[in-house]
Amino acid sequence: MDTPSLDSNSDTHPGGCLCGNIRYVATGHPVVVAHCHCEDCQRLSGAGHTTGAMFATTHFEISGNFAEYTLVSSAGNQVTKVFCPTCGSPILGKNDGMEGLVTVSLGTMDDSSGFDPEVVIFANNRKPWDIMSDTLATFPEQPKWSPENTR
Repeated sequence: MDTPSLDSNSDTHPGGCLCGNIRYVATGHPVVVAHCHCEDCQRLSGAGHTTGAMFATTHFEISGNFAEYTLVSSAGNQVTKVFCPTCGSPILGKNDGMEGLVTVSLGTMDDSSGFDPEVVIFANNRKPWDIMSDTLATFPEQPKWSPENTR
């Protein structure tokens, strides 16, 4: 399987699933890097939160055989999770309330060491054993913001 390639003049962030079936490349800087403690993310990760970097879909390419699962969030948005049907790795999420954006699971990047979380969302559902830095901007729910001006 060929790894997708994008503009070589930008920062590239390749990644993929555990078994190698899926490969992707995100380019540039993410709109935001966030920890999410919502119940859906806890169930998806099997842990206290997920950590994702949001990119414009125009800065993201994926190849390989992937599956999707769609649900309706507590806010009424349609949320689609993209994952590997072979190994189960959660690759990304899409939310119809934020068209044109994908949130890539940082743990699936080949090297995510250069990404710094900026915000914690759904902190009202954070478990006491899931310790977060108290220096991060923290919101009890999903904040009312739109990233239109950052793309």
